[in-house]
Amino acid sequence: MLKGINQWCYPEGTPLEKVFEFSRDAGFDAVELNLNSAGGVGLTVDTTASEAETILQLASAYNLQLRSISTSLLWQTPLSSPSEGVREQGRQVIEKQIELAAVMGMDTVLVVPGAVTNDTSYEDCYNRSQEALKKVIPLAEEKGVHIGIENVWNKFLLSPLEMAKYIDELNSDYVGVYFDVGNVLQFGFPEQWIRTLANRIRKIHLKDFSTDVGNIKGFLPLLAGDVNWQEVYKALEEIGYDDTLTAELSAFAIGPRTLAEDTARHMDIIMNTGSKVKQ
Repeated sequence: MLKGINQWCYPEGTPLEKVFEFSRDAGFDAVELNLNSAGGVGLTVDTTASEAETILQLASAYNLQLRSISTSLLWQTPLSSPSEGVREQGRQVIEKQIELAAVMGMDTVLVVPGAVTNDTSYEDCYNRSQEALKKVIPLAEEKGVHIGIENVWNKFLLSPLEMAKYIDELNSDYVGVYFDVGNVLQFGFPEQWIRTLANRIRKIHLKDFSTDVGNIKGFLPLLAGDVNWQEVYKALEEIGYDDTLTAELSAFAIGPRTLAEDTARHMDIIMNTGSKVKQ
Protein backbone atom coordinates (compact mmCIF):
# COMPACT_ATOMS: atom_id res chain seq x y z
CA MET A 1 0.00 0.00 0.00
CA LEU A 2 1.17 3.52 -0.79
CA LYS A 3 1.38 6.21 1.88
CA GLY A 4 -0.49 9.38 0.88
CA ILE A 5 -1.49 12.71 2.34
CA ASN A 6 -4.28 15.08 1.32
CA GLN A 7 -3.60 18.70 0.43
CA TRP A 8 -6.08 19.71 3.16
CA CYS A 9 -3.55 18.53 5.77
CA TYR A 10 -1.71 21.79 5.13
CA PRO A 11 -2.97 25.30 5.95
CA GLU A 12 -5.20 26.87 3.32
CA GLY A 13 -3.15 28.78 0.80
CA THR A 14 0.01 26.68 1.21
CA PRO A 15 1.81 26.75 -2.16
CA LEU A 16 1.98 23.41 -3.97
CA GLU A 17 5.77 23.56 -3.89
CA LYS A 18 5.60 23.52 -0.08
CA VAL A 19 2.89 20.84 -0.02
CA PHE A 20 5.11 18.63 -2.16
CA GLU A 21 8.31 19.51 -0.28
CA PHE A 22 6.85 18.76 3.16
CA SER A 23 5.20 15.56 1.89
CA ARG A 24 8.34 14.26 0.21
CA ASP A 25 10.56 15.07 3.17
CA ALA A 26 8.17 13.27 5.55
CA GLY A 27 8.35 10.14 3.41
CA PHE A 28 5.01 10.10 1.62
CA ASP A 29 4.60 8.32 -1.71
CA ALA A 30 1.63 10.35 -2.94
CA VAL A 31 -0.32 13.57 -2.47
CA GLU A 32 -4.05 13.88 -3.03
CA LEU A 33 -4.93 17.24 -4.57
CA ASN A 34 -8.27 19.00 -4.21
CA LEU A 35 -10.37 20.68 -6.87
CA ASN A 36 -10.97 24.22 -5.61
CA SER A 37 -13.07 27.15 -6.71
CA ALA A 38 -11.53 29.73 -9.03
CA GLY A 39 -8.56 31.47 -7.45
CA GLY A 40 -7.62 28.59 -5.17
CA VAL A 41 -4.19 27.02 -4.83
CA GLY A 42 -3.50 24.10 -7.14
CA LEU A 43 -6.29 22.55 -9.16
CA THR A 44 -9.36 24.74 -9.69
CA VAL A 45 -12.45 24.72 -11.86
CA ASP A 46 -10.51 26.94 -14.27
CA THR A 47 -7.36 24.80 -14.49
CA THR A 48 -6.45 23.95 -18.08
CA ALA A 49 -5.00 20.66 -19.29
CA SER A 50 -1.66 22.38 -19.83
CA GLU A 51 -1.65 23.78 -16.28
CA ALA A 52 -2.56 20.35 -14.90
CA GLU A 53 0.36 18.79 -16.75
CA THR A 54 2.68 21.40 -15.22
CA ILE A 55 1.45 20.47 -11.73
CA LEU A 56 2.03 16.79 -12.53
CA GLN A 57 5.59 17.58 -13.59
CA LEU A 58 6.13 19.53 -10.37
CA ALA A 59 4.96 16.57 -8.29
CA SER A 60 7.25 14.27 -10.26
CA ALA A 61 10.16 16.58 -9.52
CA TYR A 62 9.51 15.92 -5.84
CA ASN A 63 9.26 12.17 -6.55
CA LEU A 64 5.56 12.08 -5.60
CA GLN A 65 2.65 10.34 -7.25
CA LEU A 66 -0.74 12.01 -7.84
CA ARG A 67 -3.38 9.30 -7.75
CA SER A 68 -6.71 10.96 -6.90
CA ILE A 69 -8.61 14.25 -6.68
CA SER A 70 -10.98 15.22 -3.86
CA THR A 71 -13.16 18.32 -3.58
CA SER A 72 -15.38 20.18 -1.12
CA LEU A 73 -17.34 21.88 -3.91
CA LEU A 74 -20.06 19.24 -3.95
CA TRP A 75 -21.20 20.41 -0.52
CA GLN A 76 -22.17 23.70 -2.20
CA THR A 77 -23.59 22.05 -5.33
CA PRO A 78 -24.97 18.72 -4.08
CA LEU A 79 -26.25 16.11 -6.52
CA SER A 80 -29.23 15.73 -4.18
CA SER A 81 -30.40 19.36 -4.41
CA PRO A 82 -34.09 20.04 -5.21
CA SER A 83 -32.79 22.49 -7.83
CA GLU A 84 -31.99 20.95 -11.19
CA GLY A 85 -29.60 23.85 -11.83
CA VAL A 86 -27.62 23.13 -8.66
CA ARG A 87 -27.46 19.42 -9.52
CA GLU A 88 -26.14 20.36 -12.96
CA GLN A 89 -23.40 22.45 -11.34
CA GLY A 90 -22.48 19.46 -9.22
CA ARG A 91 -22.30 17.25 -12.29
CA GLN A 92 -19.96 19.77 -13.92
CA VAL A 93 -17.69 19.64 -10.86
CA ILE A 94 -17.37 15.87 -11.19
CA GLU A 95 -16.76 16.11 -14.93
CA LYS A 96 -13.96 18.62 -14.27
CA GLN A 97 -12.44 16.25 -11.71
CA ILE A 98 -12.57 13.39 -14.21
CA GLU A 99 -11.06 15.42 -17.04
CA LEU A 100 -8.17 16.65 -14.88
CA ALA A 101 -7.60 13.17 -13.44
CA ALA A 102 -7.36 11.74 -16.95
CA VAL A 103 -4.83 14.38 -18.01
CA MET A 104 -2.72 13.77 -14.90
CA GLY A 105 -2.85 9.98 -14.97
CA MET A 106 -4.97 9.64 -11.82
CA ASP A 107 -7.41 6.76 -11.55
CA THR A 108 -9.97 8.02 -8.99
CA VAL A 109 -12.00 11.10 -8.10
CA LEU A 110 -13.71 11.49 -4.73
CA VAL A 111 -17.42 12.30 -4.86
CA VAL A 112 -19.77 13.24 -2.01
CA PRO A 113 -23.10 12.08 -3.45
CA GLY A 114 -25.38 14.50 -1.61
CA ALA A 115 -26.89 15.13 1.80
CA VAL A 116 -30.17 14.50 3.59
CA THR A 117 -31.58 17.82 4.89
CA ASN A 118 -34.86 19.39 5.94
CA ASP A 119 -35.49 20.09 2.26
CA THR A 120 -34.14 16.82 0.88
CA SER A 121 -35.55 13.52 2.08
CA TYR A 122 -33.50 10.35 2.29
CA GLU A 123 -35.35 8.88 -0.68
CA ASP A 124 -34.90 12.04 -2.76
CA CYS A 125 -31.18 12.12 -1.94
CA TYR A 126 -30.85 8.52 -3.05
CA ASN A 127 -32.75 8.92 -6.32
CA ARG A 128 -31.46 12.34 -7.35
CA SER A 129 -27.82 11.51 -6.68
CA GLN A 130 -28.00 8.25 -8.60
CA GLU A 131 -29.71 9.99 -11.51
CA ALA A 132 -26.95 12.62 -11.62
CA LEU A 133 -24.18 10.04 -11.34
CA LYS A 134 -25.60 8.04 -14.24
CA LYS A 135 -25.03 11.11 -16.41
CA VAL A 136 -21.29 11.25 -15.62
CA ILE A 137 -20.56 7.52 -15.71
CA PRO A 138 -20.08 7.49 -19.51
CA LEU A 139 -17.33 10.12 -19.20
CA ALA A 140 -15.67 8.19 -16.36
CA GLU A 141 -15.71 5.02 -18.43
CA GLU A 142 -14.40 6.83 -21.50
CA LYS A 143 -11.51 8.40 -19.55
CA GLY A 144 -10.78 5.33 -17.44
CA VAL A 145 -11.26 7.24 -14.18
CA HIS A 146 -13.11 5.75 -11.22
CA ILE A 147 -15.78 7.64 -9.27
CA GLY A 148 -15.23 6.99 -5.56
CA ILE A 149 -18.35 7.63 -3.47
CA GLU A 150 -17.25 8.74 -0.01
CA ASN A 151 -19.00 7.94 3.26
CA VAL A 152 -19.31 11.27 5.07
CA TRP A 153 -21.43 12.86 7.77
CA ASN A 154 -24.30 13.64 5.40
CA LYS A 155 -27.04 11.53 7.08
CA PHE A 156 -26.89 9.25 4.03
CA LEU A 157 -25.69 5.72 3.21
CA LEU A 158 -25.43 4.84 6.88
CA SER A 159 -24.58 1.15 6.59
CA PRO A 160 -22.13 -0.89 4.51
CA LEU A 161 -24.98 -2.98 3.13
CA GLU A 162 -26.75 0.09 1.81
CA MET A 163 -23.54 1.56 0.44
CA ALA A 164 -22.86 -1.69 -1.42
CA LYS A 165 -26.41 -1.72 -2.82
CA TYR A 166 -26.14 1.92 -3.92
CA ILE A 167 -22.87 1.23 -5.77
CA ASP A 168 -24.10 -1.99 -7.36
CA GLU A 169 -27.25 -0.32 -8.68
CA LEU A 170 -25.11 2.11 -10.67
CA ASN A 171 -23.82 -0.93 -12.56
CA SER A 172 -20.41 0.32 -13.66
CA ASP A 173 -16.91 -0.95 -13.00
CA TYR A 174 -15.94 2.72 -12.78
CA VAL A 175 -18.10 3.48 -9.73
CA GLY A 176 -16.89 2.37 -6.33
CA VAL A 177 -16.31 3.54 -2.78
CA TYR A 178 -13.82 6.05 -1.42
CA PHE A 179 -13.85 4.68 2.11
CA ASP A 180 -13.07 6.97 5.04
CA VAL A 181 -12.07 4.95 8.11
CA GLY A 182 -12.71 7.62 10.74
CA ASN A 183 -16.06 8.77 9.36
CA VAL A 184 -17.94 5.59 10.31
CA LEU A 185 -16.71 5.17 13.87
CA GLN A 186 -19.60 7.08 15.43
CA PHE A 187 -22.14 4.56 14.11
CA GLY A 188 -20.18 1.50 13.02
CA PHE A 189 -16.92 -0.40 12.79
CA PRO A 190 -14.65 0.42 9.85
CA GLU A 191 -13.22 -3.09 9.62
CA GLN A 192 -16.76 -4.43 9.11
CA TRP A 193 -17.44 -1.88 6.39
CA ILE A 194 -14.20 -2.81 4.64
CA ARG A 195 -15.04 -6.52 4.59
CA THR A 196 -18.56 -5.87 3.28
CA LEU A 197 -17.56 -3.34 0.62
CA ALA A 198 -14.52 -5.42 -0.37
CA ASN A 199 -13.56 -4.96 -4.03
CA ARG A 200 -15.91 -1.99 -4.38
CA ILE A 201 -13.32 0.08 -2.50
CA ARG A 202 -11.21 2.26 -4.79
CA LYS A 203 -9.33 4.41 -2.27
CA ILE A 204 -8.97 4.83 1.51
CA HIS A 205 -8.93 7.95 3.70
CA LEU A 206 -7.37 7.70 7.16
CA LYS A 207 -8.26 9.75 10.20
CA ASP A 208 -8.97 8.86 13.82
CA PHE A 209 -12.00 9.63 15.97
CA SER A 210 -12.94 9.74 19.65
CA THR A 211 -16.36 8.22 20.32
CA ASP A 212 -16.37 9.87 23.76
CA VAL A 213 -16.42 13.29 22.05
CA GLY A 214 -18.92 12.06 19.47
CA ASN A 215 -19.17 15.20 17.35
CA ILE A 216 -17.19 16.99 14.66
CA LYS A 217 -14.53 17.88 17.24
CA GLY A 218 -13.92 14.19 17.82
CA PHE A 219 -11.71 13.78 14.77
CA LEU A 220 -8.11 13.30 15.84
CA PRO A 221 -4.62 12.55 14.51
CA LEU A 222 -3.89 8.93 13.70
CA LEU A 223 -3.45 6.62 16.72
CA ALA A 224 -4.99 9.18 19.10
CA GLY A 225 -8.60 7.94 18.88
CA ASP A 226 -10.64 4.76 18.99
CA VAL A 227 -10.03 3.22 15.56
CA ASN A 228 -8.85 -0.37 15.96
CA TRP A 229 -6.01 -0.02 13.48
CA GLN A 230 -4.93 -3.63 13.84
CA GLU A 231 -8.36 -4.84 12.71
CA VAL A 232 -8.62 -2.21 9.98
CA TYR A 233 -5.28 -3.20 8.53
CA LYS A 234 -6.16 -6.89 8.78
CA ALA A 235 -9.42 -6.25 6.90
CA LEU A 236 -7.59 -4.34 4.16
CA GLU A 237 -5.18 -7.23 3.74
CA GLU A 238 -8.06 -9.72 3.63
CA ILE A 239 -9.76 -7.95 0.73
CA GLY A 240 -6.45 -7.58 -1.11
CA TYR A 241 -6.37 -3.79 -1.03
CA ASP A 242 -2.99 -2.62 -2.32
CA ASP A 243 -3.60 1.00 -3.32
CA THR A 244 -3.15 4.34 -1.53
CA LEU A 245 -3.86 5.05 2.13
CA THR A 246 -4.34 8.83 2.29
CA ALA A 247 -4.28 10.76 5.54
CA GLU A 248 -6.98 13.44 5.67
CA LEU A 249 -6.51 15.48 8.84
CA SER A 250 -7.07 19.02 10.03
CA ALA A 251 -4.07 21.23 9.34
CA PHE A 252 -1.91 22.53 12.17
CA ALA A 253 -2.22 26.31 12.52
CA ILE A 254 1.58 26.40 12.77
CA GLY A 255 4.19 23.80 11.95
CA PRO A 256 2.70 22.11 8.85
CA ARG A 257 5.92 20.18 8.39
CA THR A 258 5.44 18.69 11.86
CA LEU A 259 1.98 17.39 10.97
CA ALA A 260 3.37 15.70 7.88
CA GLU A 261 6.21 14.10 9.82
CA ASP A 262 3.99 12.92 12.71
CA THR A 263 1.36 11.56 10.34
CA ALA A 264 3.92 9.71 8.23
CA ARG A 265 5.39 8.13 11.37
CA HIS A 266 1.96 7.05 12.60
CA MET A 267 1.12 5.60 9.20
CA ASP A 268 4.34 3.62 9.27
CA ILE A 269 3.18 2.04 12.53
CA ILE A 270 -0.22 1.22 11.03
CA MET A 271 1.18 -0.14 7.79
CA ASN A 272 4.12 -2.05 9.24
CA THR A 273 2.45 -3.65 12.23
CA GLY A 274 -1.27 -2.87 12.09
CA SER A 275 -1.02 -2.25 15.84
CA LYS A 276 -3.24 0.15 17.72
CA VAL A 277 -1.05 2.52 19.73
CA LYS A 278 -2.46 4.60 22.56
CA GLN A 279 -0.90 7.99 23.13
